[in-house]
Amino acid sequence: MRNTDNKDKEEKVLLALLPFWDPLIPPVGIACLKGFLQAHGYHVKTVDANIDISLREGHDKYFEALKKFVPETNRGNIYNIGQKVLQNHMMAHLNYTDEKEYIKLVKALVFKTFFCAVDDRQVLALDEILQGFYTGFENYFLDLLDKEKPGVLGLTVYDGTLPASLLAFKLAKQKNPHILTVMGGGIFANQLEVNSPNFDIFLEKTKHYIDKIIVGEGEMLFLKLLQGKLPDSQRFFTLADTNGETVDLATLDIPDYSDFHLEHYPLLAAIGSRSCPFQCNFCAETTYWGKFRKKNAAQIVRELNQLYQKHGRQLFLMSDSLLNPIITDLSREFLESGQSIYWDGFLRADKSVCDTKNTMLWRRGGFYRARLGLESGSARVLQLMNKKITPHRIKTALSGLAHAGIKTTAYWLIGYPGETEADFQQTLHLIRELKNDIYEADCNPFNYFITGQVKSGEWKEKNKSVLLYPEDTKNTLLTQTWIMDQEPSREEIFNRLYRFVQHCDELGILNPYSLYDINKADERWEKLHKNAVPPLIRFKERGNYIDENKQVKELFSAKNLSRDAGDFAF
Repeated sequence: MRNTDNKDKEEKVLLALLPFWDPLIPPVGIACLKGFLQAHGYHVKTVDANIDISLREGHDKYFEALKKFVPETNRGNIYNIGQKVLQNHMMAHLNYTDEKEYIKLVKALVFKTFFCAVDDRQVLALDEILQGFYTGFENYFLDLLDKEKPGVLGLTVYDGTLPASLLAFKLAKQKNPHILTVMGGGIFANQLEVNSPNFDIFLEKTKHYIDKIIVGEGEMLFLKLLQGKLPDSQRFFTLADTNGETVDLATLDIPDYSDFHLEHYPLLAAIGSRSCPFQCNFCAETTYWGKFRKKNAAQIVRELNQLYQKHGRQLFLMSDSLLNPIITDLSREFLESGQSIYWDGFLRADKSVCDTKNTMLWRRGGFYRARLGLESGSARVLQLMNKKITPHRIKTALSGLAHAGIKTTAYWLIGYPGETEADFQQTLHLIRELKNDIYEADCNPFNYFITGQVKSGEWKEKNKSVLLYPEDTKNTLLTQTWIMDQEPSREEIFNRLYRFVQHCDELGILNPYSLYDINKADERWEKLHKNAVPPLIRFKERGNYIDENKQVKELFSAKNLSRDAGDFAF
C-alpha cells in the first residue's frame, strides 16, 4: 500500500500526453484529472508534448518522406492511415535486435497499408527520421523530469502515443527507480483491451517499468491508488475494482488548463457526458466507459462560460461521444443565457437532425460543427452495422444542418465485413448527391479487434481471424494486429479508401489537416451557405467577440426535412 500521510500528498504528480497526437484541443482528460486530484489535496502538473515544435517536426518529416515513396494514387488520406505505419515503425525501432529482420518488417508495414514496395534505402531514410526524433525526445523528457521532479508519473496513452510513452516510462525508471509509473488512456478500449492476447503480452513486456495500469474512467481509480486504497499486489485496475463507482459529473470542476499554452490550440474542450447510449457493432465506447451519464444543460453552459471568462476563448470542442441527448436543451440554455459560445461536437443522424426547426435552434444556440458517423451509403451495410439510420436519414440530416450553416464533418467507414463493390458505389453516389452539404469528408478503413468491440465475440466465433504480421513480430511491435479472413480483403478495403479520397477531391470536398486547408474549406462553406458559421480564423483574433448566431435568420427557401422512413425502417 502507498502511504496516505501529508508527505505523500506533497509528492508531485506529473500527468502528460506524449507524441504523436493531433493538438486540435488541449488534452481534456488529464486537465479534468488534474482538477479532480488537486481538489483532494494533490500537487499536479500537466504537460502536452505535442505542441513542442521540434518534436512535431519528426512527425512532419516522416510523412513528407512517405509521400515521396508512396505513389499519389495509393496515398489516400495519408495523414490518417499512415499513423498506424508510423506507430508500428516507432515501436519496431525501439525493440528490434536483427537489422535485416527489422528492415523486412518496416517494408511490410508500408506495403500492408499503401500496397506499394519500398526499398532498403527508403526504409533507412525513414529510420533516420525516427532516430532524430527519439534523440530529441529523450533530451526533452529528461529535462522535464529534472525540472518537475515528480514522485508519480501518469501518462494517458492512445494508439499513436504508445511508443514515446513506453520510452518515457523506461527513462523515468532509469532516472528514479522509486517513481510510481501509471498508464491509462483510450488505448485500453481497443488495441490493448484487457481481455485480448495483446494485453497479456503488454503486461509481461512492461512489468519492469510500468507499475500500475488504469483501464477506463480514471478519476476515482487514480485517487484511490494515490490514497493507498487499492491492493499493492495488483497491477491493473478497472471500474470493477471500485464496485463500478464512477465520478459524479455534476461535482466535477471545469478542466484545469492552467499549465497549457492555449494559443497553440484552435479550440478549447469541454465535456457534457460520458459513454454512449447506442451500440454500433464496430465501436468500443460503451465497453470502455460503461453506463451513459450526462450533465444537465445549465451546468454545461455555466462551465463553458467560466472557461470563456478565464481564457477568452469562444470556440469549444465537446468531447462527448454524442451530443444528441443534450443538444436541444443545451441550445435553449445558451439562448436564455444571452452569451454567445460556439461549440463543435459529435452527432448521430437521428430524426431530430432532419427538422430545420431544430437545426436552426441549435445554430442560434451556438452549435458550430456536427461530426457525424454516417459510415455508409448502403442501407444493407448500415443495417449490418446496427447503425439504426438509413441513406434517406443521412440525406435529410446533412441538408438540415447545412441549411442552418452548421459545418458538417461526415465520417465514413470503408470495408465493413460483407461490404460489396455495389455497396461502396452507393456510398460514392450518396456523397456526390450531397457534396454541397458536406463541409469535410473523412474516411477510415474498418479495423477489427479480437476483443473490445460490441460484436467482437460474434465475429471471433463466426469468422476466422488471421494475423496481419507474422507472430514472431509481437516482441518487436509489442502488439499484434488481426484482420478478418473474409470479403472485402484488406487490399480491396484500402483500394476503396484510395478511390474514396480521389472521389472527394474531384467533387471539391476537403478533408483539411492544416490551417491553410481549413481556411480553404471555410471559404467554400461560406460560398455555399448563406447561414454559414464564421470561419475558424475569426476565432483566432484576440479580443474579437462574435455573436452573429443571435442574428441568424430562417431562409425563405427552407423546407421541413423531418419526414423520413424512421429510425428502424431499413
